[in-house]
Amino acid sequence: MKRILLIATGGTIASKQTQDGLAPSMDVNSLLSYIPDIKTVCKLDGISVMNVDSTNMTPALMKSIAKTVADNYGYYDGFVVAHGTDTMAYSAAAVTYMLKNLSKPVVFTGSQIPIEAMYTDAKKNLSDAIRFACEEIRGVYVVFDGIVINGTHAMKVKTRNADAFKSINYPVIAHIKHGRITYNEVLEPLKYKNELNNDIDNSLILDTDMCQDIMLLKMFPGIGTGIFDYIKDNYKGVIIESFGIGGIPNEGNNNNIAGKIYELIQAGVAVVITTQCIYEGIDLNVYEVGQTMAKLNVIMSGDMTTEALTMKLMWALAHYDNIGDIKKYIENAYFADRSCKVVCTAGERIFKHI
Repeated sequence: MKRILLIATGGTIASKQTQDGLAPSMDVNSLLSYIPDIKTVCKLDGISVMNVDSTNMTPALMKSIAKTVADNYGYYDGFVVAHGTDTMAYSAAAVTYMLKNLSKPVVFTGSQIPIEAMYTDAKKNLSDAIRFACEEIRGVYVVFDGIVINGTHAMKVKTRNADAFKSINYPVIAHIKHGRITYNEVLEPLKYKNELNNDIDNSLILDTDMCQDIMLLKMFPGIGTGIFDYIKDNYKGVIIESFGIGGIPNEGNNNNIAGKIYELIQAGVAVVITTQCIYEGIDLNVYEVGQTMAKLNVIMSGDMTTEALTMKLMWALAHYDNIGDIKKYIENAYFADRSCKVVCTAGERIFKHI
């Protein structure tokens, strides 16, 4: 029987009603008391490392989650992290980059309704996550509402409904129904697992250094150029959510954002271009306004989620000083965080890694 460690961090799943609204207050043993039948699936232990609303999650707290996995790595076959939904995708991505050579599953889950509530989704989500943590698979995942998502492709898309998370620009890994795990045939599960295992070089490496000196900036019609001077003086990196497939304004004195981006790059700021659109990613070669950017030394996000991109940039800035090295790290796929090219076979979309 597999040994699984449940790591409790707070969130809605562990919340109770107070006079000021819901607040996390339940420890890991309280969570486990609501799913007694799961003991027939595995040997399960628990540890509470924090009890926070995930709105208050920080890179420092994410490091605590990764360290808890590393500290207990030799004693367990898999790990489940009970986490608030608002920043779960950020934490799942961060832990992906912090734990190198991960050979076991680390599964994030949570709920939209507290576990003690009558119509909670927490019991199913937690039970499903524990079951998936017993699988012979490696990597970080999000399990929510019966689907398994690569931890670098998860995004919260709904604020209330149970189906709060979607897999963005990558197939769902598996579905879980009535305790049964069914892998997505599009991924060719056996081949998928083998490809993941081929990436393992040595034993687990915990590397939690993160640089928080970054800005996330969303383009909008009429945005001024002054903000870019502030970024140049105060930040080491910026992620710019461009229009559509990668459009950046490049005309007029007050609208020449491309010119200000050039100044940032000249000043040594790492500039990452992504899109405001959720699906399909960027391609700077399609339009003239994009090709202007492609000629500069900007970092291209591909089809990464903003959540994963944010955490990957933080990790890269903490480990590399040269913009070329940062660009190389971000533009190369790590644990399929950039899914890649799509080819169509028999009407199905099959994703190939780059």
